[in-house]
Amino acid sequence: MLKQIFILFVFGSLISCSDTEKLQPLAENASILAFGDSLTYGTGASRDKAYPAVLESLIRHKVINAGVPGEISKKGLTRLRGLIDRYKPGLIILCHGGNDILRKLDLNQTRDNIQQMINLARQNNSQVVLIGVPEFGLFLDSSPIYQELAEENHIPIENNILGNIIGNNSLKSDHIHPNSKGYQLLADGVASLLRETGAVANN
Repeated sequence: MLKQIFILFVFGSLISCSDTEKLQPLAENASILAFGDSLTYGTGASRDKAYPAVLESLIRHKVINAGVPGEISKKGLTRLRGLIDRYKPGLIILCHGGNDILRKLDLNQTRDNIQQMINLARQNNSQVVLIGVPEFGLFLDSSPIYQELAEENHIPIENNILGNIIGNNSLKSDHIHPNSKGYQLLADGVASLLRETGAVANN
């Protein structure tokens, strides 16, 4: 059953990124900063099963888990600068804003905060990939702000996989967090996107 789910996720991911923006290949020693909240931290699974740890094993680049559970985007924006200065990542994967959505904060402000994260990354020569976060409603579609940001900034996005994972009880630990199987599929989806964009080589 899991194999069938995996095939569907990969197939859907390949379709969704067929026209995606391209990235520059990462240098062999380049690190990746996975930046976000509990979905990045790996709440619901052990740290070695969080998506950044699994992604690292898939693409053979160092992936830094910079997830902070419960963080809203305003605080994330403040935190990001220090992490960029410390790690100088070649690529930043942004998966933020979920707590803004849960708390029903102004999504225009959330959008602006994520835009400033993108600007900050680019000012420091880091490429950016977005992961869309669902609105946790009936259909679990990603908030429109993520696709808008991706299009306006010409950056790749994985916009469907989190909603698909959270919509499947066998892939989550609670109503908003994946379990280890869910994080595995998230890592697989992000790895596929990075290969499709040219950021990392096909193994």
